Amino acid sequence: MRILGFALALATGAAAAHADPVELQWWHAMTAVNGERINKIAADFNAAQADYKVTPVFKGSYAEAMTAAIAAYRAGNAPDIVQVFEVGTATMMAAKGAIKPVYQLMDEAKEPFDPSVYLPAVTGYYSTPEGKMLSFPFNSSTPVLYLNKDAFQKAGLDPGKPPKTWPEVFDDAKKLRAAGVPCGFTSSWVSWVQIENFSAWHNLPIGTKANGLGGFDTELVFNNPTVTRHIANLAEAQKDKSFDYGGRETQADAKFVAGDCGMTFNSSGYYGLVKAGAKFQWGVTQLPYYPDVAGAPQNSIIGGASLWVMGGKKPEQYKGIAKFFTYLSGTPVQEWWHEQTGYLPITRAAYDATKASGFYEKNPGTEMAILQMTGKPPTENSRGLRFGNMVQIRDVIAEDLEAAFSGKTEAKAALDDAVSRGNALLRQFQKNIQ
Repeated sequence: MRILGFALALATGAAAAHADPVELQWWHAMTAVNGERINKIAADFNAAQADYKVTPVFKGSYAEAMTAAIAAYRAGNAPDIVQVFEVGTATMMAAKGAIKPVYQLMDEAKEPFDPSVYLPAVTGYYSTPEGKMLSFPFNSSTPVLYLNKDAFQKAGLDPGKPPKTWPEVFDDAKKLRAAGVPCGFTSSWVSWVQIENFSAWHNLPIGTKANGLGGFDTELVFNNPTVTRHIANLAEAQKDKSFDYGGRETQADAKFVAGDCGMTFNSSGYYGLVKAGAKFQWGVTQLPYYPDVAGAPQNSIIGGASLWVMGGKKPEQYKGIAKFFTYLSGTPVQEWWHEQTGYLPITRAAYDATKASGFYEKNPGTEMAILQMTGKPPTENSRGLRFGNMVQIRDVIAEDLEAAFSGKTEAKAALDDAVSRGNALLRQFQKNIQ
């Protein structure tokens, strides 16, 4: 009811006789409970005023939604807003004329807009080097470690003392297996968690030029000794199901909720699904690290998605989108979204309000994602990443990791191949945008 109350407070007593509202299509990639929450946000905004009507439309996976939006733009029937995952940022930036930068949108619509009120760890990902926001942050997340407390107790482990380091994770996973748990731990979004965030958390570069944020003429460099050791350890753990690879994206989600795995690495945005589906006591803790890596842990980087405004729309449509973004930034909306889903609150005010409400004390672990991202000032290795063709690069990385996990390829050879093929995709992207 919090969002609806806020929405109604925004209403300004529109006249009874009113023109039909301006229709705004919002293409998104959210399923299940998170899809229902998107529908609620749109419905509450629509109830707040009579000038605009936001219609959410599910368009498949993140990659499918982005591809569909660009194709629709070329065909002259693009949506007004499209949700694009963070690794699609470079692609959207390079789509000349297809997007309307958010900072321009808000300025032209004369909507109050101050980038400094948003969490820097979030806005930096979607901004130019000068700090101008290109897209609107929405469902920002970072990976955390979830644990099945019942399985921990079954294995004689203390769920109140979750593993802090990778050696402890592997040790606990073996004990879980010995106690009859089908798998020690798994991981969703394997490239994002086990390569990209692993590197940032250990203050290691994923690529040159500040992981591509400094220019598209970047090169991947994640085939270093620390990452190689980690992938080799995962491959070894795969042999006895201490680690059980579940798939490239969200395929492993069900393994933890079903109770098959004692631990899982997943997005903070997985929180709502676990809360709704797990039939056991569970908890959330921070990502582990290798204690012999100097400076670790550093800070994790975001995932999730932002909202991009498509080009070629009418002034009244842009005005409506700007009003909707102002609404989305409201503290009650952000506080509700954060508490319901586990995604980060995008504003400092929403974070402060959530903290003041006692939510984090009542729900231990729910603040972990924010603390991980803001515990240390980001370095060039941990601000985020912006690589062209990143969707395809992630597929390459996953393919090579699968070869390592199945024992077909040594870890070093797998990472060398991923870097080589990934760099070829970077050069292809750079050539296409010149």
